[in-house]
Amino acid sequence: MDTSSARRNILARIRLAQGRPELPTAAERQAVEDYIARHPIAPQPTVGEDLLTHFEQQAQRLASTTQRVARMTDVPAAVAGFLAANGLSPIAVCWPALAALAWSEAGLQVEPRAPNGSDMVGISGVFAAIAETGTLMMLSGPDTPASMHLLPETHVAVVPAARILAHYEDGFALARRERGQLPRATNLVSGPSRTGDIEQTIVLGAHGPYRVHVVIVETGSGLES
Repeated sequence: MDTSSARRNILARIRLAQGRPELPTAAERQAVEDYIARHPIAPQPTVGEDLLTHFEQQAQRLASTTQRVARMTDVPAAVAGFLAANGLSPIAVCWPALAALAWSEAGLQVEPRAPNGSDMVGISGVFAAIAETGTLMMLSGPDTPASMHLLPETHVAVVPAARILAHYEDGFALARRERGQLPRATNLVSGPSRTGDIEQTIVLGAHGPYRVHVVIVETGSGLES
């Protein structure tokens, strides 16, 4: 049994013990939406109309690197160029949704599977990207393993421009519209992993990737997950 199924079973048992049906009803979901609608959103920073540029600037401030490509088919060449420029291996793993891209034609060896401890480069899509802080919003699932942006030393994220949103609240609202509820894990990735625990010196790669490279696809709705 996977962790998502185990979570559902645990919550179902709790609901049954409370005398409620195993799954939330439409009325319960509507009550949540009404509650959210009645509570005003706190003040938000101004991001302007050009969400793509603001996202890039904020991501770069957090030590991510970014580049733009016109179409999804341009992604393999962009990734190959980034890896070569940084002296990194052309061997990687990726989300299954990215498996059909022409990786080998770009000189890359990419396997569509979850990473293990020996995989150095992981390539993922995103559910959304948040312009406010240059953050990637990642939702876990069978085809979108959270390990892809946690285990490899280098995380390459493919971000369709159409999925760049202004604020965090927009990301969670989109998740409610498209998914109904959040999955087992929702991760907000803001640049490479870092810590300042040792002598208040920032060290990258402390709890996850040393590098985060964002490839922004300017046209098409691309991959959301």
